[in-house]
Amino acid sequence: MSGFAPRIGREEFKRLAPGVAAALAALGEAASQAGLDPALLELVKLRASQINGCAFCIQYHLTAARALRIPREKLDLLAVWQEVGLFSEQERAALGWTETLTEVTLGVTDEDYEEARAHFSAVQLAHLSGAIALINGWNRIAAGFRFAPEPPGPRAVT
Repeated sequence: MSGFAPRIGREEFKRLAPGVAAALAALGEAASQAGLDPALLELVKLRASQINGCAFCIQYHLTAARALRIPREKLDLLAVWQEVGLFSEQERAALGWTETLTEVTLGVTDEDYEEARAHFSAVQLAHLSGAIALINGWNRIAAGFRFAPEPPGPRAVT
């Protein structure tokens, strides 16, 4: 069998672990209801998925980002966001915080925190951190079970 064959699918995971899926859905809903820009959240989810190498989540969040009409240039250059002037200061702060929390074994400095805090209220940063934890959780589940990328089409956003 190919090393790329799915171990189980997303729907099967949700059937096997409905409590986990529901908890993750609730975490995603909390971040959405906190008033954070949906486009910003998609950029964060896509960037974490790139770092984690999660094919399913990259495809999923690219589709969601396109549906939100995030400019193609931003999607094309997200992996090198630090090198281009396309991203707002708030987006840059969110992407920096995403990388810090996704690569948490490298440490979280006071400077990392202060940079993020300069662009988000305490409530917003708490919810943004929850959204980052959420996508990192889904990345680990999707990569572990090798969820197959889905064909483009309408679906709920995680």
